[in-house]
Amino acid sequence: MTKRQRARGSDGGSAVTGAGAAEAVRALAGARPVPFWLDDPEHRPDALPALTGDAECDLLVVGGGYSGLWTALIAKERDPSRDVLLIEGKEIGWAASGRNGGFCDASLTHGYANGLARWPDEFATLERLGNRNLDSIEAAVDRYGIDCDFERTGEIEVAREPHQVSELRDAAEQMRRLGLNKGDDGEESVTYLDGMAVREEVDSPAFLAGLWHRHSVAMLNPAKLAWGLKRACVEAGVRIHENTRALQLAADSGAVTVRSPYGSVRARQVALGTNAFPSLLRRVRPYVVPVYDYALMTEPMTEQQRASIGWNNRQGLADSANHFHYFRLTRDNRILWGGYDILYHYGSRIAEEFDQCPETFRKLAGHFFDTFPQLAGLRFSHTWGGVIDTCSRFSPFFGTAHGGRVSYAAGFTGLGVGATRFGAEVMLDLLSGEQTELTELELVRRKPVPFPPEPVRWAGIALTQWSLSRADARGGRRNMWLKAMDATGMGFDS
Repeated sequence: MTKRQRARGSDGGSAVTGAGAAEAVRALAGARPVPFWLDDPEHRPDALPALTGDAECDLLVVGGGYSGLWTALIAKERDPSRDVLLIEGKEIGWAASGRNGGFCDASLTHGYANGLARWPDEFATLERLGNRNLDSIEAAVDRYGIDCDFERTGEIEVAREPHQVSELRDAAEQMRRLGLNKGDDGEESVTYLDGMAVREEVDSPAFLAGLWHRHSVAMLNPAKLAWGLKRACVEAGVRIHENTRALQLAADSGAVTVRSPYGSVRARQVALGTNAFPSLLRRVRPYVVPVYDYALMTEPMTEQQRASIGWNNRQGLADSANHFHYFRLTRDNRILWGGYDILYHYGSRIAEEFDQCPETFRKLAGHFFDTFPQLAGLRFSHTWGGVIDTCSRFSPFFGTAHGGRVSYAAGFTGLGVGATRFGAEVMLDLLSGEQTELTELELVRRKPVPFPPEPVRWAGIALTQWSLSRADARGGRRNMWLKAMDATGMGFDS
């Protein structure tokens, strides 16, 4: 077993062949192998200087993605006199925060089914807190004048197979029984769409039904959100050093010191927002697996192409399979098309060479034209991938170390665009040492099941991916392996 081996979802009958393969190759020709959102020299800010020498502060934030940016900004909002310093190993927003799909979901639990199964007694509270968190993100975007194409259009979960139709219908009914289908204003917030209704929203011959979450998801430009938060932090007085990799953390009786290549920071408190990258706390590493996700971006559609698919309400979309696709419109009417393959590299390896995967791009392109055959001839302008952090419960987990002077949040599993702000509040509450509504949550107090060491980790992920593909191909029926994972708390629902 070599270190280049990877665990991935099998085709599950979705390999692209024949004319579809030729169309996919043609459409990908000339695409730039860089993240679309980061390929924006007009709006991309200059990097701030690296840390050289030694520094001191009240709060050191490690990581310049959403998790770290929200933590630094909220810390200054709570106490403007607090001396906050943030260090980032490369540039702000370069990793998952700048290369994701741009879905900002209110869910803190990776969706309704996962949350209800794991935290039934506090699920209503988690939904309320998640919606409040999304409201706070929208308010911050407005308050700080962050131009990130924020559109609270909601998301449609679509069924492409008959068994998924019944699953969506059952989910809608259960949400109705639990009172989760209406907003605070009493208006319907979740709507079941039959085949005709979903195709009136977005026209694809593949769509059999849909569940429209009308208000709990927003679309945005993720890189511009990160860059806007960077500006807001600087204006609030946060000191930021980019290209400053954190190498080691040590604590003594007086403070916590983080060493970097050309200096160190001595802080009273530290918040770790490194997510998929190896934590400075070794005890945290078994809980996180880094996996690679991939996406394509089309060229802007013509008016005729846009009219052929409708999509006038500009919702985000995702299908209901275990190996699912997510897709959405940009401000200039491109289509982002991502997901399906999730790749794990043996030994939890993270490397720049994994950011591009031609095999996955060809597969994604073929699936795109299967979904929207009326868009044949449209080309892709960008291809990219990136690493995200996942844990065995698909939802963030939290903790402290060194006598409560270090806090951390990780395991966001693809929904970090929204949930990282909630995680920032949790980390700051934990550092305060006070009991709050957030620190009393079971979601916060309990950790997920850790992943086993290699080679069991690689073999388990490979078997799980294969089993999920089999379930997709067999009407959603979960085999004995997936049922065993359910029983141990490692549910692997998506």
